[in-house]
Amino acid sequence: MQLRNSNIGRLRRQTFDVLIVGGGINGAAAAAALAGKGVKVALIDRGDFAGSTSMHSSNLVWGGIKYMESYDFALVRKLCKSRNHLIRSYPSTVQEIRFLTTISRGFRYHPRYLWAGTWLYWLMGNGFTRIPRFLAPRAIKAQESIIATEEAVGGFEYSDAYLHDNDARFVFNFVRSALNYGAVAANYVESQGARREGDGWVTRVRDAMGGETFEVRARVLLNAAGPWADQHNALVGQQTRHRHAYSKGIHLIVPRLTDSRRVLAFFADDGRLFFVIPMGQRTCIGTTDTRVESPETRVTDEDIRFVLDNINKRLSLATPLGREDIIATRCGVRPLAVANGGSGERDFLQMSRKHAIETNAAEAHISIFGGKLTDCLNVGEEIVAAVKTLGVSVPHPRHRWYGEPPETVRREFFHQARLMELDALTSPQASEPLSVRLWRRYGSHALELLEEIREDPRQAELLIEGTEYLRCELSQAQRREMITRLDDFLRRRSKISQVVGVERLRRSPGLREACAILFGDQAQARFDEYFAAVAEPTAASPAPPELAELAESPASSESLQW
Repeated sequence: MQLRNSNIGRLRRQTFDVLIVGGGINGAAAAAALAGKGVKVALIDRGDFAGSTSMHSSNLVWGGIKYMESYDFALVRKLCKSRNHLIRSYPSTVQEIRFLTTISRGFRYHPRYLWAGTWLYWLMGNGFTRIPRFLAPRAIKAQESIIATEEAVGGFEYSDAYLHDNDARFVFNFVRSALNYGAVAANYVESQGARREGDGWVTRVRDAMGGETFEVRARVLLNAAGPWADQHNALVGQQTRHRHAYSKGIHLIVPRLTDSRRVLAFFADDGRLFFVIPMGQRTCIGTTDTRVESPETRVTDEDIRFVLDNINKRLSLATPLGREDIIATRCGVRPLAVANGGSGERDFLQMSRKHAIETNAAEAHISIFGGKLTDCLNVGEEIVAAVKTLGVSVPHPRHRWYGEPPETVRREFFHQARLMELDALTSPQASEPLSVRLWRRYGSHALELLEEIREDPRQAELLIEGTEYLRCELSQAQRREMITRLDDFLRRRSKISQVVGVERLRRSPGLREACAILFGDQAQARFDEYFAAVAEPTAASPAPPELAELAESPASSESLQW
């Protein structure tokens, strides 16, 4: 807790150029961009970083091929370019993956028509990925025997990208980058409103861990609260031209359905697109796209029936998937930017997925509406430009604030790893060499892990049974990742709670040692807090959906990777 406590103290004492409220992908990218260019930034979130929409995505980085049906070609072109930029900038983390889409008889478009669309999609992405190809039903079956092709009339294969670890981890790395550049960030700090004072903002905040309230001063207030942006604007008296509509998306995590590393895509009975996504030793299936009126939402019986019914119709499984196969769930809302006075229920599925940034120059206030993980680098640059219009100095405007460390650092890490024979320590069940995983997850800080292993070989031991987390990684997390509650580690810095059954975790001696490393003398309290939330959710403080589902899931006995 030393890093967080230090930052709480700095929030109290310092005056900032920009205070960002909300640590999802928009707020995290904005913080990294501003801090990287020399702006004095503070970032707060009322929960953990990436604790809402940004941890419930499909873990895909895509150009939005489905938006072509609504003829939003400008958005598709922009997202394709953004996807390509992320693949180039984060080659270890954001990687190309093939999508195999099957079209059933009676669908509104012939598969060859859609295949032609994938060529347009490929061209709009500058031919950056592998070329599309058409597949007859027999070829689909040969590629993926699990697909039921009796009603299929054909399909096609094309490329997008995916996040090798998980979405919340990707978001936190932007927070960590902002911290590296001198930003002040703290999770579990809630904004209770703000007022104008002189030429700046005074925001009253509450430390959810200690209960204290105090004030944070900044010249510019940036609302990046995601689904709660409208509520925060109302709290600080901001009138805006946009508001949010909410689309609920859910995924179910089940045992691995196929050994291939491709995404299987289908159109559900109601015409909506849904996926079968590889997730290590697990498979993620979804998503829904259901309009809801509030950002507070949960997985319902109807959601589960919809996903299970549709997937069982389209896969040839020895035993159909049932509720007993659900290991965890993901449930969040997509906040869609809507112009005030526009868009009703009838055209909900045709709503644009573009983000909108509004600047109130008179009061030095910025609001972000909507947004997609794929477009995060653009959001960061656009926020820098908006802040400049408000008179904030940007000392290093040309600094490249994103991307993996330089190639020289990468070569040095892998050279040292080879000399140490690090990959000989890789678990037999691992999906990749240990050196590759450590570099992707920690970048230049992976060199510190090598040094710890050299000094004490025990630091290379697996700590939590059935996982790939080493003892030295927990020490790194304790120092650098602001893990405040156990769920921050199990769900967001990693995806352990999405793939390991709750009872297996509860019985793990390694998890107790991990708690001791992460929380010191608070270890037992944090352990008990987490499992109490799983076992006894209340109406006033419901357990996160993934915890509620895990409580009823059977423990897994297989080794897992993430």
